Amino acid sequence: MQVVFNNIKPGRTMEKTSQDTPKTQKAGLMRHAPLAIILTVAVIGFFTLRDYITFDTLREHRDTLLAFRDANFALMVLAFIAVYFAIVAFSLPGAAVASVTGGFLFGLLLGTVFNVTAASLGAVTIFLAARWGLGQTLAAKIETSDGTLKKLKAGLNDNEISVLFLMRLVPAVPFFVANLLPALVGVKFINFAFTTVLGIIPGAIVFTWIGVGLGEVFDRGESPDLSLLWEPQIIGPILGLSALAAMPIVIKALRGKKGI
Repeated sequence: MQVVFNNIKPGRTMEKTSQDTPKTQKAGLMRHAPLAIILTVAVIGFFTLRDYITFDTLREHRDTLLAFRDANFALMVLAFIAVYFAIVAFSLPGAAVASVTGGFLFGLLLGTVFNVTAASLGAVTIFLAARWGLGQTLAAKIETSDGTLKKLKAGLNDNEISVLFLMRLVPAVPFFVANLLPALVGVKFINFAFTTVLGIIPGAIVFTWIGVGLGEVFDRGESPDLSLLWEPQIIGPILGLSALAAMPIVIKALRGKKGI
């Protein structure tokens, strides 16, 4: 029996493979670039900006900011959202100062809206940067594993919205962690975005509220007291919302144990 191979050129196959490998490696590096840039800027910002984005800086420039707001309201709104977005997206120091500034410049209602908008956009940016690169790789590895990580991921997927709400509502969870971790374990983007916008509203209201009375605080020569967040009348309702978010997880766990 005669076997005929038509137009087979081994050299071309090997050449194509050798050319594809650098392209694949380059594509992999490009996927990791956004998160790498964010982390690099975050480290640089921590050492260079932490002494500048402070309440003392806001006190020194408050008259200039208020005058600019009165003369160019729309431009001030855009500038504020852009700066706050950059602080969150690159995990720069000064998020609390920015939140309070929102209340100082725009009042409780508009300040809360602008704070939530900027923080949500920044959070989504970190999530997408991590998901596109490291998160995609890590989620795939977890899916192909058979150990505890895969079980944890499956448990998270079953209670995705509740867990994401908890991460937003519990003050002990750093904002950066609540943005990065969900991307690394492969949660759905729509659930992340939805729980981010709603979950940060209670905290945003508190910080904006502090900012509303900031002028009087400065006039007394004092700095705003951010410990207000831990007052019983403030932390109580937030913890109540956290318990409400955790309830579906508890119910599912109890049903699983009882075989319901």
